[in-house]
Amino acid sequence: KYVHAFDEIYQFAADMGGAGFVFTGENDAEIMQNSVMINLNVLEQQRLLNREFDRNYTKIFYSGSACMYPEHNQLDPKNPDCREDSAYPAAPDSEYGWEKLFSERLYLAYNRNHDIPVRIARYHNIFGPEGTWDGGREKAPAAICRKVAALPCVGGAVEIWGDGEQTRSFLYIDECIEATRRLMDSDFLGPVNIGSEEMVTINDLLKITAKVAGTAVSKRHKLDAPLGVRGRNSNNDLVREKLGWDYEQTLEEGIRKTYAWIKEQVDSKKVAAVEENFIEFPDGSVEFVDEVCPV
Repeated sequence: KYVHAFDEIYQFAADMGGAGFVFTGENDAEIMQNSVMINLNVLEQQRLLNREFDRNYTKIFYSGSACMYPEHNQLDPKNPDCREDSAYPAAPDSEYGWEKLFSERLYLAYNRNHDIPVRIARYHNIFGPEGTWDGGREKAPAAICRKVAALPCVGGAVEIWGDGEQTRSFLYIDECIEATRRLMDSDFLGPVNIGSEEMVTINDLLKITAKVAGTAVSKRHKLDAPLGVRGRNSNNDLVREKLGWDYEQTLEEGIRKTYAWIKEQVDSKKVAAVEENFIEFPDGSVEFVDEVCPV
């Protein structure tokens, strides 16, 4: 029976989250097992299909992560080294990073031994609307946007993990998609960084979000929170050389779009909370039992 193979597979699935999920150590076994099994199954099942139907043209994209870079290269928040060739000697700061590094090697091994076409990117903090924004697995841009959007009418402060001077870069989702498509359309296997080089501190990220929101924001620091590496920033030399791609949007432009969407989600929850706080009595009277900031 003739079976048409897929032209392309995009493997984005992983057991992942923000610092509160990845860096506590409480989820390490789950993170490694689930993500490794996803990648093993994708590759092995494709190998078996190729053998059964004597076809081998399905190209597989693997979304790796900058978390696989060595911790010792990211101790200086002002000068992290995340060039692609800095990956070895390997020393990621989390089991999530070790799994990402292993899976890179897994895809390259299936390419060498079974001729499966692969493309590998190392994503640097991709963000945007429709992403996870609450529940404990959200990344820093979504968490900051949610915290600012949820501030009470009067008073309140945004909690920042650590001293806020740790550095990161963040890439808006639309630009990530463009770079990913270029990689898939190219002859370059990777691994290659896909990220922004606009490095900011987390304190700066809060300032940008407050500016977008048009509100004055105070902050309080949680110094015992899990943080990850001290500094991380994409190095785009290789992606510019191989794909002719570079990011175009500023972080503020991306946060503006993301904040608007997250504020809609937060406001929807506020409306639900207000409705729940009205009690209708048998005589038809209604009492508001708690103060909720109006939307």
